[in-house]
Amino acid sequence: HCKMDDVNSVVSFLEKEAPFLYSNWPYLLVLCCGVLFVYFLEKRIHKEQKKKMARILREDHPLSEFREDFDPDLLAPSLHSPDTPHIEYQFTRLSNEDMIKRSKEFYQQMNKRRSIREFSTEDVPLEIIENIIKMAGTSPSGAHCEPWTFVVVKDHKTKSKIRSIIEQEEYLNYNHRMGDKWVNDLKFIHTGANKPYLEEAPYLILVFKQQYRVDEKGNRFAHYYYEISTAMACGLLITAIQNAGLVTVTTTPLNAGGQLRELLGRPVNEKVVLLLPVGFPAKGAKVPDVSRKSLDDIMVVI
Repeated sequence: HCKMDDVNSVVSFLEKEAPFLYSNWPYLLVLCCGVLFVYFLEKRIHKEQKKKMARILREDHPLSEFREDFDPDLLAPSLHSPDTPHIEYQFTRLSNEDMIKRSKEFYQQMNKRRSIREFSTEDVPLEIIENIIKMAGTSPSGAHCEPWTFVVVKDHKTKSKIRSIIEQEEYLNYNHRMGDKWVNDLKFIHTGANKPYLEEAPYLILVFKQQYRVDEKGNRFAHYYYEISTAMACGLLITAIQNAGLVTVTTTPLNAGGQLRELLGRPVNEKVVLLLPVGFPAKGAKVPDVSRKSLDDIMVVI
């Protein structure tokens, strides 16, 4: 009975002293509940975003198969000992005239490079391909991890399977996955889902990036900057192909990487970065009549 009196007293007080609160308390209650709901919802979303970011960081980490509670200190020792000896670099100094001449001639040679999609079936000596791969292997890499594998495919049946995989995915890319603008932007190249050069070129070189390395004992070694390291190796690979007197076209097999990895028997720590058909151009092969940017457009001197 006393509690009811207390409640009635509070109600009377609010009615006299705070008429706005008394008249609108249901709406204010709903408003407070809404504010609390939004507050806790944002906290939940923020928590989920943090979990998602942590997952992304784990996936981007060199050891992508780590558990939720992985401990980086459990990694295998470094690939190279801190006591690795340093030796004197052997350098041959050229005259300014020779450097200018060599750099100009090399530019002129590389400026002839074009992306070729029409290949001759003429064979190429394997030794040339081996030298090209060795050239790509001279690329710098983070902590000298050399996080790349170059898979050279010469077998015609395997090339046919690769073509089948890629063309199936490319059909979906051109007709469903990519927008009209993407398709229209590529029309000047006269390319599409059909990739006959994947069988015509005497060699296919598939470049894989190694997210980490596993030794014969099962120890995992982290690879640092494996993305940019492999990208630099790809640049040298393309340069070596042109320097050897051969042609290629850079292809990125969208959504086909997993199938290609399984077909070629590569381990789970490797992912396809680039596929390069390599050989001689077909007779009468054509390329778009486009030009490169001028030096003023690509270089800034400060």
